[in-house]
Amino acid sequence: MRQLFLAVALAGMSTLTCAADFKLSSPEIKANSTMAKSFEFNGFGCSGENKSPALKWSGAPEGTRSFAVTMYDPDAPTGSGWWHWMVINIPADTTELASGAGAVNSTTLPKGALQNRIDYGVAAWGGTCPPQGDKPHRYIFTVYALKTDKLDVPADATAALTGYMIHGNALGKASFTAKYGRAK
Repeated sequence: MRQLFLAVALAGMSTLTCAADFKLSSPEIKANSTMAKSFEFNGFGCSGENKSPALKWSGAPEGTRSFAVTMYDPDAPTGSGWWHWMVINIPADTTELASGAGAVNSTTLPKGALQNRIDYGVAAWGGTCPPQGDKPHRYIFTVYALKTDKLDVPADATAALTGYMIHGNALGKASFTAKYGRAK
């Protein structure tokens, strides 16, 4: 049992080591900054443009066969956070997503990439929309390097199921966080 634990621990450390140079950034959102209103959802009392930001990544771990991109709000008052974006099956030769790629029926996503259903109930970008008067929420953008060409999830899969499949196939990940709040 002790040897099994050691082997699992060492395998986890090697994954972290190979992902050390994996970086994610956005020319539109700087890490630890406040996001612009253009990224805010249009609905649920919010009136933004609901536009997904451009994202760029580099330094993916060896063996990467595809990518997944997510945006998650751990501060949403749901007890489980809020999934704002999930894109899977992004080809391994892709290193960026264009601004606005998260539109419903997007034509700018890389060939083969799919958006999965998020907590707004759509398979598209769902922008920021924290409750008025809450402290600014954190929005975590993450790109995952995956060991498979394709995640086989149903078209109507929940964000939790898609997240499970992403984590189960991840070789590494790169993230940055930005904030957004709405005054009362």
